[in-house]
Amino acid sequence: MVNFIEAQKPLLSRLMKMAGLRPIEVELEPGTTMHVWAPKHHVGKKGTTISPLDPAGGGGKKPGGSKKRRSPESRPNVVLIHGFAAEGNVTWQFNFGVLVSRYNLYIPDLMFFGKSSTSSADRSPDFQAACVAGALARLGVARCDVVGFSYGGMVAFKLAEARPELVRSLCVSGSVVAMTDAVNRETMERLGAGSSAELLMPETLKGLKALLSISMYKKMWFPDRFYKDYLKVMFTSRKERMELLQGLLISTMDAKIPVFQQKIMLLWGEEDKIFDIELAKKMKEQLGDKCFLYGIRKAGHLLHVERPCAYNRQLQRWLAYVNSTAAGEEQASS
Repeated sequence: MVNFIEAQKPLLSRLMKMAGLRPIEVELEPGTTMHVWAPKHHVGKKGTTISPLDPAGGGGKKPGGSKKRRSPESRPNVVLIHGFAAEGNVTWQFNFGVLVSRYNLYIPDLMFFGKSSTSSADRSPDFQAACVAGALARLGVARCDVVGFSYGGMVAFKLAEARPELVRSLCVSGSVVAMTDAVNRETMERLGAGSSAELLMPETLKGLKALLSISMYKKMWFPDRFYKDYLKVMFTSRKERMELLQGLLISTMDAKIPVFQQKIMLLWGEEDKIFDIELAKKMKEQLGDKCFLYGIRKAGHLLHVERPCAYNRQLQRWLAYVNSTAAGEEQASS
């Protein structure tokens, strides 16, 4: 019997290829490979696998090309980092299309999602961030704007903290800078869940229905067949993902808010039940004057799926703002 969720993937891949993106396997080191959807100019005669000995990835200018044509590499780079329930192309399927014509778009699969894998025992968001940075370096990306959702937002914060020369700006939704014991305990108690693993890695139809119910503002009905197919396809590598959730937790006593150099947009669903808007407001105050908050009405945790048009509109405005600001700063300094 056909799995509806699995059957969707070839169509989604075709749409992404039609938009100018290509799947690339980036070998960061022996035993660690990151799968990335990247602009097609990275794909050359060597194929779609990039090893540490081939940092350019087959991209770059072709001999004899017209000098008058604008090089794809001259466009701003945008990186989309997915959350915990699905890999990159599934997470951003309603959002990538509005960005590809103006930006070089990179959509990585974090370790143990999609085709990304590692033999490393490190399960921290710092390691995920280092892998994203390594893959971008192999692809020749020196500067980028990063968009992160939920778990991907935590990875994005780590990436911006560790690599300020790489990350120019952040746009984060439904996430926190760090998952402390206190935040985790309060969230689980409020949602009536025993643990983050119980909530985010459901094994039953009831558990998956509960997760989707608290993730969205609107109550949506799907047949049980949909939930069964989703459980089979989207919750693989269970042992490793459980370890990723454990790797997120830090002691409240050890938690410190970094001083970020980047401008940060917190783009939030006003009805987010997992990380509510009040938490976002508190985080904005902690992050300082370079941080902005915009709430989207009638949207929950999955705001980019539930209200993609409103989300895309604000994301495009943010990216246009950081690009125009950067251009003005460059002119002022020259």
